[in-house]
Amino acid sequence: MSKRQKTLKSRIAYFITLIILLVLLYFAYQYYQSNNFNDFVRSETNLYTSNFKRDSEIKYSNTRSYKIESPNYNDAMFYKTVQVEKNTPYKVTCMVKTSDVEAQDMQSGVGAQISIEGATERSVAISGTQDWQKIELIFNSKNREEVNIGFRLGGYLGQAKGEAWFSDFTIEEGTASKNDNNWKFACFIFETTDVTVNGRRIQLNVTQNDIYDIKNTLNRFQSSCEELSEGKMTADIDVYQVEEPLTKLSYDNEFGYFASAEDVENQIKDTVSQGDYDHIFIVLRLRR
Repeated sequence: MSKRQKTLKSRIAYFITLIILLVLLYFAYQYYQSNNFNDFVRSETNLYTSNFKRDSEIKYSNTRSYKIESPNYNDAMFYKTVQVEKNTPYKVTCMVKTSDVEAQDMQSGVGAQISIEGATERSVAISGTQDWQKIELIFNSKNREEVNIGFRLGGYLGQAKGEAWFSDFTIEEGTASKNDNNWKFACFIFETTDVTVNGRRIQLNVTQNDIYDIKNTLNRFQSSCEELSEGKMTADIDVYQVEEPLTKLSYDNEFGYFASAEDVENQIKDTVSQGDYDHIFIVLRLRR
């Protein structure tokens, strides 16, 4: 073999080695990106049941989304420890997308959600197959100096299966009101309940007499707050009549069917977001 042939062979071997190294580096980088959770801790009730990854294909913005996939029922989450000031309100938001999310035993409050690990505080829980939407959790730190904020597929009281993607997390610190003796209430009266229960369609309507009784009760509640507290608590109540039928109810083995936050969220969230309410009442007819 001539010197020229040896040099050519050496160059070919060099380029082949370089290409192999570049391919290995590419796959190593892709693996790192798929498994780089940025200090988020992975947690699940049934170990090795759910899959956690950073998804580059299904994402809301330019960064990879955080994906939880549970082929079987599980309570799985990404969570991160966040330092907070005592007795301070906070708002956590994120974008979430779901595919075939199903709560075990139709448990209410179970699905794709924001929650505080080890506590009942949570956002609405998204189920089924839904495109990207914004969800939020508002909580008060009380006497805590740190909380574990989780992005969850499951729930504090139940498990779920399916796929969920989370993206664009934010946390905002609020200011506690100095004059907190005045409470703001919103009451949403759903005029029509139109649901299917055990294959049977049930349609119920709130009557004008019902609405009169509801408003009268709220007025008495409003005046009683100030009288019974001797002026230490006052209440402002806004009443909204919702014409769009309520078409979904949640179920609890102990209490039966009821309207959960997830059932009414779409109809009331725009009003609630503009009203800065302390408490929300939902009124509907469940029996004839």
